[in-house]
Parts: sequence; C-alpha cells; structure tokens
Amino acid sequence: MRAIVTTRNGGVEASKVEQRPDPTPGKDQVLVRVKAAGVNFADILARQGLYPDGPPKPCVMGYEVSGIVEAVGDGVDQTLIGKPVIAMTKFKGQAELVAVPAAQAFEKPEQLSFEQSAALPTNYLTAWALIVTMGGLKKDEAILIHNAGGGVGLAALDIAKHIGARTYGTASPSKHLFLKERGLDHAIDYRKQDWLPVLMDLTQGRGVELVIDPLGGKSWKQSYRALRTTGRMGVFGMSVASASGLRGKLRALKAVAQMPKFNPLGLMNRNKGVFGLNLGHMWGEGEKVAGWTREIMRGVAEGWIRPHVDRAFPFDQIADAHAYIEARKNIGKIVLVP
Repeated sequence: MRAIVTTRNGGVEASKVEQRPDPTPGKDQVLVRVKAAGVNFADILARQGLYPDGPPKPCVMGYEVSGIVEAVGDGVDQTLIGKPVIAMTKFKGQAELVAVPAAQAFEKPEQLSFEQSAALPTNYLTAWALIVTMGGLKKDEAILIHNAGGGVGLAALDIAKHIGARTYGTASPSKHLFLKERGLDHAIDYRKQDWLPVLMDLTQGRGVELVIDPLGGKSWKQSYRALRTTGRMGVFGMSVASASGLRGKLRALKAVAQMPKFNPLGLMNRNKGVFGLNLGHMWGEGEKVAGWTREIMRGVAEGWIRPHVDRAFPFDQIADAHAYIEARKNIGKIVLVP
C-alpha cells in the first residue's frame, strides 16, 4: 500500500509517499480501505519534532479516516465487510489501508461524503469534550473560540450555536464573512489589533464564561483575563510554537516561559477554572469517547453538525497540505485522499 511517511524532523519535504506492507486485521480489528484521512496540527508538530506524543520516525501519522471495511479479524461481525465507516486511529491513518479496533469504527453517515466524514472524529470530539463535557457551556452563556476558522473552531461553533450560547471568535479578516455566515455572532481580527480589549468592549467589560485556546504561551494569560466570574478556560495545544528546526525549539521554549502559572488559591479567590484536553490520551476511555461520538452522529442526522472541508489534497501533495495549514489559509478541515 501507499502511505505518507514522516521520514525525519524537518520541513514539509520530510513527509513523503512510500510503499509499506499491507496491514492485516488482528483480533477484534477491522481493516479499512481509506477514502479520506484527516490532517491535524499534531501531524505538523510531529514532523517539526515538537510533538512529544508522536511515534518514532519514520512513521505514518493520522488520527482519523473514512473508508470501506475490507476485512475483519477474529471476533468481529463478518457483515461489516463492505460497510462505509469512519474510524479513529492511533496514528497510521494516512495510508491506503489501516487496521483499527472495531470499537473505534462507526457507521458513516449517508448524508456526508467520505471527505466530510473524515473531518468528524478529531475536530468534533475535541470540541465536544472542551465545550460540553469539561466546559459545561449553557444556553445564553458566552464563549470565545480562538482560531475560529480552523477545524476545531468550526466544530466548536456548531456545538456552541446548538447550545444557544453567544459566540465570539478570533480569526484573520479574510475568514470573517464565512464565519458570520456559519453563525458566529462576533468575529475579532487578532492580527491587526489586541483582541482582548475588543472582546471586553463587546461584552460590556464582563468577559465570557468559556474560552477554548489552542495557542499557548502568553495567549493563555490573556484568555484567563477574558473570563467572567465562574468562567472556564480550556487549553488544548500550543500552536504558537510551530516552526521547523532550531527556530521551532526556541519558539517552544519561549512559549513555555510565557505560560501563566495557576495557583489553586488564586483560582478559588477569582472563581475561575482552567482545564486541559489531550484527545490523544483518551484511548483508554473508549466507552466515554463512543458516547460523545454517538451525540455527534445525532447532530449530523439532525443537521446541526456540519463538517466543512476546505480542501482535499492527494497523498502526493502532502507537502502542499502541510504548508497550507501552516500558513493558516484553511477554513475548516484539510483532508488527504489516496
């Protein structure tokens, strides 16, 4: 089979399409013929050598796929063969074939394309955990979504609007019209202005009940300041560190140095909360994640979960896909197709 291999730490040229042995499904596994595979920022950080959870190189990345079940292992219902599915993968998803536990594969919604289906697992599960499970967002509360035009950002917007929250989002100006058409109440340009005073002005100085922040560094200090009393901040990444080579390592060190240090007494006295999410560390919580997935699938059926694919890149354009995301050009999800 063809697979996208991260051959070493480095720039976009470090990711190449290579031939790899076809996998076979083990006990309780299904073998999926991949039709589309998601790209996430973790893939880019792994290629840059800045993702500690990444597998040793050379490696095949990829947390999510959509495709057709081609074979099943012992203990799996044979009638699954030929069924279209979406699946969560612990790496190895960016390939023509991938073997995954049957419990991590779910029926593909008929109304979604394979490309749209591959946009569901990582982005929507992340947003669901941040907003519903851990963030506890309620109707008429306010949320600030950083990187509102990205894959997690659009997923968060879908969920927050369904809840009935007021939505604020930071994004570059070229994405504002799209975001407003998707239902964002207030788009804030973070590139040409300090977003925090703008947000505080829009909220009459109160701030918001929930902030989700994948940026890291000093952004977390500002996001914490944006919280209203009883507000919560969910952190789930450190994208400000993204850069290849020595520059990336220096940016990561700077981001760590700029991070706030939260003290339990300070949190108590200010009536605020901070929590973190790493979806890649949830593999031992299969039942919980499956429950979230069922809720997301219900949202697809009801029409309020609307995965948006910006572009689908062929496997052999993996370097272009990474460069596109690094340049923050994407609105929504980028996927790869064999």
